Amino acid sequence: MKYKARSNRLKPLFFILTLIASINSWQAAQAGTLKEIQQRRKLIVAVKDNLPLLGVRDRAGNLQGLEIDIARKLATEIFGNPESLQLVPVTNQERLKVTIDGTVDLTIARVTISPTRSRVIDFSRAYYQDGTGIITDRANIVKNADLVGKKVAVLKNSTTIATLQFIIPTAQLVGVNSYRQAQELLATGKVVAIAADRSLLLGWSKTTPTYRLLPDKLSIEPLGIVIPKGQQYDPLRELVDRAIASWKTDGWLEQRIRFWGLQ
Repeated sequence: MKYKARSNRLKPLFFILTLIASINSWQAAQAGTLKEIQQRRKLIVAVKDNLPLLGVRDRAGNLQGLEIDIARKLATEIFGNPESLQLVPVTNQERLKVTIDGTVDLTIARVTISPTRSRVIDFSRAYYQDGTGIITDRANIVKNADLVGKKVAVLKNSTTIATLQFIIPTAQLVGVNSYRQAQELLATGKVVAIAADRSLLLGWSKTTPTYRLLPDKLSIEPLGIVIPKGQQYDPLRELVDRAIASWKTDGWLEQRIRFWGLQ
């Protein structure tokens, strides 16, 4: 059991080291510099298509959400046209790789800013403060302390595990392979709550009336735009940072966060 726990902790580091070792083999297909993007007349951005409120498909199949709005706003900043944009849906495992290998120019896909990730890619300044949250359908659970000794579903190998062990050490954590499995356990009474990214849980609470999000964040996780590493990409990073700073100053970013219910 101890070996398994140690192995799980090493997985994120192994993934990053694998990316570092592979960078040289990816140099042939580099992401566009700002000048190349302007010449191409199109910004290519990796996004999520399964995260309600951040990036998801509507009934017509169109992408929508805060991160989609940000991608369109960046296209407007560069070209004056939000349609000068190609959105590329990616999985969590692909989010960094597609920027490193040049498949996309930027990634806006709920990527938490961290020193480990910054070894292989650059980040913009934060555009949203996410964090770990807890959702439940039990009326008698209204605060974190109510989970003492209770079973809480959490995604296996996620950083949420360490957060819960620190904040609510006596909660009984039940590892799951998917969020669908977590919801099934909650529905059948095998757990009393689910811990996950708060932005994800906010989306669930808006589509499932019986779900209630506990008020406190268990952690603060700033989300940033992923930008290729290298001096040739500095003008692109500077443009993105200036844009985010401007959106915060003029209130556009806060307005979109409120529009999507991500407060």
